[in-house]
Amino acid sequence: MITAKTITTNLFWRFLERSGAQLVSFFISIMLARLLEPSVYGEIALVCVFTSILGVFVDSGFGSALIQKKNADDLDFSSVFWFNIFACLLLYAILFFLAPFIADFYKSPHLTPVIRVLSLTIVVSGVRNVQQAYVSKKMIFKKFFFVTMAGTLGAAAVGVFMAYCGYGVWALVGQQLTNIVLGTIVLWWTVQWRPKFIFSIYRLKSLYSFGWKLLASGLIDTAYRQLRQLIIGKIYTAKDLAFYNRGNTFPDIIVANINASIDSVLMPAMSSEQDNRDRVRAMTRRAISISTYVMMPMMAGLAVCAEPVVRLILTEKWLPCVPYMRIFCFTCAFWPVHTANLNAIKALGRSDLFLKLEIIKKIMGIAAVLLTMNISVMAMAYSLLVTSVLSQIINSWPNKKLLDYNYLMQLRDMLPQILLSSVMGVLVYCLNFAGLNDWITLALQALLGITIYVSLSKVFKIESFNYIWGMVSKRLKKT
Repeated sequence: MITAKTITTNLFWRFLERSGAQLVSFFISIMLARLLEPSVYGEIALVCVFTSILGVFVDSGFGSALIQKKNADDLDFSSVFWFNIFACLLLYAILFFLAPFIADFYKSPHLTPVIRVLSLTIVVSGVRNVQQAYVSKKMIFKKFFFVTMAGTLGAAAVGVFMAYCGYGVWALVGQQLTNIVLGTIVLWWTVQWRPKFIFSIYRLKSLYSFGWKLLASGLIDTAYRQLRQLIIGKIYTAKDLAFYNRGNTFPDIIVANINASIDSVLMPAMSSEQDNRDRVRAMTRRAISISTYVMMPMMAGLAVCAEPVVRLILTEKWLPCVPYMRIFCFTCAFWPVHTANLNAIKALGRSDLFLKLEIIKKIMGIAAVLLTMNISVMAMAYSLLVTSVLSQIINSWPNKKLLDYNYLMQLRDMLPQILLSSVMGVLVYCLNFAGLNDWITLALQALLGITIYVSLSKVFKIESFNYIWGMVSKRLKKT
């Protein structure tokens, strides 16, 4: 049985790993945004549409299947490893061949070599995928900290150096490729598991019976998320796509820390308790309450401070991304709700329900894209916000029966965080009209926001605040 201490410790290391990586990436993205033109980011986003979609096949759902399976052994892990290597080489060959046609689709012939080089990330991902599943299965997330930091720091040095030397889009290619290569090398060096020269098609089939539904779900989700970028890149301009993507960058940096930490730890923890529905429900409820308590004020704060943040960090040329940033802040605020609900469904072995939910959500989402694509990029962004809210309800629906934990109950658990974040956001936003220097404005907004949120949490005795404060105090005493 995985104890609360094990979960907390691994969550701490996973959060530390994500926070460190995102902090480095944050500062590097600032430097690169100042050195490179928005159109360069638009070009790399066009290429990532295809690498992201094919990247879903790297996992093929086997990673989650290995984590979910109670008694997965070396034969299971090795079989998946060798299959992944073959699949990734095949995918790379396909993308290498299609590169000229993709470049022609965007009327940018110079993208052909960019696609072929950046696609190497798919092959490297295949090498590290099973190692990552092993780390998650064994709940040894401390290993990830060193892996991620090595890749991030090395990639930062390469990216900034190449951008400074005038390599343009190749600076971003070099950054991404260095990140995954260095991270994979360190992961293999720190994790003891090694593939054996054994293979079982029977084991692969048994894992695939669970994993193929997650593969299909992941493919649908990734294709859907990339659809907007593909359409923006085709109908509008590379700059429009760059502003759209840059608007998502800052919210994503914050969300990735918390959401990826919860996602990585929650799945194996829930899987170990899959026969105890009460325990899974308690984990789901705690995950929703704690993550939204942390996430919502951050997203509300970033939304109201978006303009001075962009002006100071990215310079005036990036100001068109501010409206997108605010939309993405509200969209990302509820990501942990999706994560907690979907992890509970996966942990209980219901990948069939997971797939059905993805199909329903994506039909709704594609309809929204088709309705707004010819209006404006902003209209497409707003449609994402609407479908995200509706997706919360859809994702929670199965847990009404599986865990006796419906969306109204979840909303009740989130309500204190929503109200506190709203009050804080309104008061902090008023400082934008004080006519102060941007640096002073941001400093006062941060100080005021934290003071208001913590004070209201204490006054109204918010459960999530007391839980977090108790955990932090206990760890500080031990330290």
